[in-house]
Amino acid sequence: LISLFTRENGEVGPHNSPSSSVVSGLTQESFLQRTLEQLSSTQSLKLTTEDAAPVAVIALQRYLSEQTEGQQLDTYSYDVTITDGIWRAKCFLHPSLNHLVHRNVLRTGADISITQCSFVYNERRLGHGYICVEKLSCVAERSAVLPRVNTVSSLPIDVPLQVSRKHYLSLWNNDDPEGDIWMSGSPSADTVLDVSKVTLLSSLESSFRSTWKPLPLLVKIIHKSRLRYYGKFGLKIDYPYQAYFEVADQSGTMSLVLWNELCPEFYQRLNVGTVLYLQNYTLKQSYSNRSRPQMDHHRLKIFSSVEICLNPRNPASVVTVVSPKSILPQWGLPDISYQFITRSELEKLANNSACDVIGLVTFVGRVERVKSKWKEKYWTYRWVHAVDGTSDRPFILELFSSSQAEIFSRICPMTYLVCTQMRVCHVDGSLPYLTSSCETETFITGYHKGQPYVSDPRVKSFIQWTKTLKDNVVLQKTAVGGYYCYPRPPRMFTQSVADASGQLLVFTCLELETLQYREHKKLAIQGQITAVHYTKRPKSTEPQGLEHKEVANIILKYLPKSNYHRKCKKSVGFLQVPSVSTDVCDQTAPYPSHSSATKQTFVESLTSHCSDNSNALSWESSSWPKQRQEVSEHLCKGGMWQDSISRRFTLDEKNVLLQWSNLQPTRWTPEQTADTLPPVLCPGYYQVTILGKVADLSSLTPDLEDTHVVCILDFCHLGGDKVEVLISKVYRVAEVSLD
Repeated sequence: LISLFTRENGEVGPHNSPSSSVVSGLTQESFLQRTLEQLSSTQSLKLTTEDAAPVAVIALQRYLSEQTEGQQLDTYSYDVTITDGIWRAKCFLHPSLNHLVHRNVLRTGADISITQCSFVYNERRLGHGYICVEKLSCVAERSAVLPRVNTVSSLPIDVPLQVSRKHYLSLWNNDDPEGDIWMSGSPSADTVLDVSKVTLLSSLESSFRSTWKPLPLLVKIIHKSRLRYYGKFGLKIDYPYQAYFEVADQSGTMSLVLWNELCPEFYQRLNVGTVLYLQNYTLKQSYSNRSRPQMDHHRLKIFSSVEICLNPRNPASVVTVVSPKSILPQWGLPDISYQFITRSELEKLANNSACDVIGLVTFVGRVERVKSKWKEKYWTYRWVHAVDGTSDRPFILELFSSSQAEIFSRICPMTYLVCTQMRVCHVDGSLPYLTSSCETETFITGYHKGQPYVSDPRVKSFIQWTKTLKDNVVLQKTAVGGYYCYPRPPRMFTQSVADASGQLLVFTCLELETLQYREHKKLAIQGQITAVHYTKRPKSTEPQGLEHKEVANIILKYLPKSNYHRKCKKSVGFLQVPSVSTDVCDQTAPYPSHSSATKQTFVESLTSHCSDNSNALSWESSSWPKQRQEVSEHLCKGGMWQDSISRRFTLDEKNVLLQWSNLQPTRWTPEQTADTLPPVLCPGYYQVTILGKVADLSSLTPDLEDTHVVCILDFCHLGGDKVEVLISKVYRVAEVSLD
């Protein structure tokens, strides 16, 4: 059985390695090696232990689960790579443990103790199999094993995994390329092209459905979409990817689709401005039910009835990336055109119109996830503020992942940000903001060189403005991370209000229980206010972050249904809310700020009835002591999470701030063990207790005693057992519409 651990490619395995290794000058026995040897000697191929030595998680990799008989536990599976400091092993994570990854309990850079594992035969290939981790416990969020390792990549590794694994997906979304299979930086061809026989895009529509073999094409990419992964159970395609490009020649523009294996080979090499020489392509009728970039500003004819398909086989398309120095002006390829706007022009644009923007970043929100309209798929996004000097208000940008993972994770204050094909969003009660589309691309400082937009007059004007700025002045207006709410909830609540994924805002306990790591949901709950309390936090001697006058947070608790409630079919619960409504929050500032000169908020109007209106504000309904006796179970523990408070950006703390605001990485790097951020303090916060109860809204009166309200709640799973729950809006019954 020991031979099962031999790598087919001849790499060293535990059966033919010494029983000890030298790490940092010390001879130690490898716990992993000993475990593998014990696995190989047991008759049941299963090993259980209660005193296993800790091992560190250095990689978590996700992929589409294989279709098996019986009930499928999860759409995706995970491989976990662990080390004891001497040896590395890649193992399969049993599906019953997937929830630990979903909630970021099992995470890279942490120590775990594996209490049960097994060796599973690969029934399709004799002598092959994989190690399955069946039970584990999390020992520490910060590893004690990894600091003893000089270089993780130099440790010997055993990878007896299923041979069908072709590639991995990004850990937190399906949009980003993941792994070394995605080629980038390959040199362009310096070949002499025969352009005498090329055809124009205008001639392709007439040749569709004909038996005529299309002639070569010579085109320039003018737009690029993010990747689309369409893998599913039973699909016999190794690389089920698709990416759209808009290409142009002198006759007009047409869509081009890159399929399957060609995506890892070419997607990262094909950029806006790239010139392609295409052979053996096919044509098919355009797919009408997809998003398209707005291209009126190019002033080119759009051929939309057919699209060009580049396939890896049947036939195998030939794609030649033309070297820039080989491009000739007589080819007549059009210039790349942009439609940059300034912040002062934003209010004049129509809703959903497309535009390009450039600005100096002043605020970057943490990366969050929202469930897409497809089951078990997530989009990742973050909010960004950027200024361009034409207005005292910033661009407010909702940036979704654009298959540019490296850029997306490095957006930070003080960088120049370019976003293309953004869409204008006008919302009642809020300033307009911009959201990304499927065709949006983002670029930051360090990635602008060679981009076609660098010669645009608006870009040059922006650069000239930035030369008048002083870094230390701009830094005082920057921030990173924390809770961010935009756009503001509407002035009147209606039952048709929906969150970003199109779901109706109705709170259920299941919504909280199924939240995954950094998943954001906006939900609504109805109830009555029963208590208000102000908690004062001590101020630090030195500023460690942004000073919030009030910070919103909420604790959700559950009141079990009594017999009376069961008869009435009413669900009951209560909320304790550290909060001041975002009515006082200036969401256009570089960071959420509050002003004492603003109008009185809903919470303040409640506390104004208190006899003691000092810094220790408190009020309690006369009915609350009796109602509180019925509470017996808490759904989640609340509190003032550090992750909820944004921090001032500093260049010295840039790397650790980026780690803090980004998602947990797929692979551990030494930077993860760098110094952690010091705690940031806020002066204090309100905690409001709300008893949730289904009732007839039209029969209630909004008095202080037993005041009935509808609250808009923002939920975000911060990892582990931390769930952030905050109130972004409180509606009195008079402000609620059932239309």
